Amino acid sequence: MSVITFVCAGQMASALTFPVFENGHEVRLVGSPLDREIINGLRKDNYHITLKRTLHDGIKYYQIEEFEEALEGADLIIGGVSSFGLDWFCDEILPVLPEEVPLLTVTKGMVDREDGTMVPYPYIFEERQPEGKHLNFNAIGGPCTSYELADHDNSHVAFCGKDPKTLKYIRSLMATDYYHISISTDVVGVECAVALKNAYALGVTLAVGLAEKKDGKIGAQHYNSQAALFGQSMKEMGKLLNLVGGKPEHLVHGVGDLYVTVFGGRTRMIGTLLGRGLTFEQAMEDLKGVTLESIVIATRTARAVKKLAERGKVDLKEYPLLMHIDAILNQGAEVDIPWDAFTWDDLD
Repeated sequence: MSVITFVCAGQMASALTFPVFENGHEVRLVGSPLDREIINGLRKDNYHITLKRTLHDGIKYYQIEEFEEALEGADLIIGGVSSFGLDWFCDEILPVLPEEVPLLTVTKGMVDREDGTMVPYPYIFEERQPEGKHLNFNAIGGPCTSYELADHDNSHVAFCGKDPKTLKYIRSLMATDYYHISISTDVVGVECAVALKNAYALGVTLAVGLAEKKDGKIGAQHYNSQAALFGQSMKEMGKLLNLVGGKPEHLVHGVGDLYVTVFGGRTRMIGTLLGRGLTFEQAMEDLKGVTLESIVIATRTARAVKKLAERGKVDLKEYPLLMHIDAILNQGAEVDIPWDAFTWDDLD
């Protein structure tokens, strides 16, 4: 039996306790400063108030002030912070983590540099660890919703990191007959692929709102247009993955994640509202208080691509959907899908 300490009690981290606990390991779930109510509820009856699932009896729960106690004897640390908690995690958690214990994070996202380079979060964590410290960073990517993982639906994800031995070790702790894990040392490929899906899921779900607007009925579905936007998303994501130097096979993780995201969640909500005809400001007012990683990723990716275009590295005409999404979010443009820009001639 190993001891696995989870930092942050959000939905995904808490869902990951299912395969870990069921593999016979000791699970310690530590709440962030924002998770106090979650931890208090779990201590009462194991019911997670946002995941809306009952966790296994026998899991140990800790408030953030008890973090050092939860770290004692840990064999693996799993960071469950969202991208909006990245600064807190870097400033407050990384300094106290022991170097000899590997870290696995669920945080998806990337940052664009001044020169247009796109850098995934595991590299940001590595850069922001205390000077002289050498933590063993690893990350999860792929299509896996917290609810369905907790319900034991078959899921295929990728664990990525620099050390193959560590990746094999972490997989041995967490793989089950429903949680299937590929491993890769291509951190950029895996993590950038799954980060990009947030931007393009917003693009695909524009078609949902457009269908509702056209039919005058909430819930109307036009699958041809959704499929066309999905296909264009896959095409542009593949080009971007190649641009950052990721292996093409990791597109499977990003496209799978795109599929999952299109069918539910916050990104679908914002895309649908925009497709119905709301301005970006009106849509954000409707979703006040909802954190939207899709907007951050779309903006950063478009900004990076435009910088690369200025340097002559790419042609903006190869990214018509991304450019239209950026125009909607950051330039006040109305939704007007550039369908003709998606077509091409392949003639011998």
